[in-house]
Amino acid sequence: MRYTGKVYRPPSEANSYILQATIGCSWNNCTYCDMYRDKPVFRQRPLAESLEDIAMAGMEYGQSVEKVFVADGDALIMPMHHWRPILRSLADTFSGLRSVSCYATATNILEKTEAELVELVSLGLGLLYIGPESGDEITMRRIAKGPRPKGASRSEGYLFDTHVAAAEKAKAAGFKISTIFLLGAGGVERSEAHAHGSAKLVTAMDPNFLSALTLTVVPNTPLHRTQENSGWVLPEVPQLLGELRIIVAQARPTNALFRTNHASNYLPLAGRLPKDRQRIVDTLDLALSGEIPLRPEWSRGL
Repeated sequence: MRYTGKVYRPPSEANSYILQATIGCSWNNCTYCDMYRDKPVFRQRPLAESLEDIAMAGMEYGQSVEKVFVADGDALIMPMHHWRPILRSLADTFSGLRSVSCYATATNILEKTEAELVELVSLGLGLLYIGPESGDEITMRRIAKGPRPKGASRSEGYLFDTHVAAAEKAKAAGFKISTIFLLGAGGVERSEAHAHGSAKLVTAMDPNFLSALTLTVVPNTPLHRTQENSGWVLPEVPQLLGELRIIVAQARPTNALFRTNHASNYLPLAGRLPKDRQRIVDTLDLALSGEIPLRPEWSRGL
């Protein structure tokens, strides 16, 4: 298929056909993120190109495609006159299709009307990956997890509240949501606040799926410059695992599939919250005491 630059997808989309319907990320200001800096100007691909790629994928992969991930960074921003033909073409081309998903920012969810979100679900877009990365308002602002809504004062928890509102709106329309949190995002200074806030935001967003990644400071990102110039410090491994323990122990989703299967993590874990909470916490305690080996540094990746 035709791709521009590096293309990313969540671990759970490893077997999905990736359709690059947008190029880059419309926000692209998160201080830690390097994923779309090679594509600094966000744009939508011409609709005709996306439809041609779907047709080519149909000829190449036949009916083996069951899942499609629509890239790049926040494809939900596409207008409905792009989404409608894309989703209809996917359904017509892949008779075994059972899942279509994409990344979404909280802002882009809130900018869609309720009717538009309901229509997208009816056309087959069923899962949105949302990355608040933290639930600690100060950390969220420092890593630039979105713009301040008009009228919101600097003293308000506007990023926390925006993500809660987006989750509620998406779920009301029929979407499943997968939330992504980033261990280490608060640095050493706000490690505990980041963990406690993240647990609180998980509870408030109540996702269907919950994943944790571990922050890697990538050269030439704004966070890397902050680290070099102001002494920002990434927590050591025990503190990172401690953050994860707090999130698992305190978060209260209704029924979330929890995973830390991303290559960045030191300890792959899986289970359901709340059902498997104690088992996961016990495993983390064993890892913290050195009784369970961690993934070696050389085998970790982005």
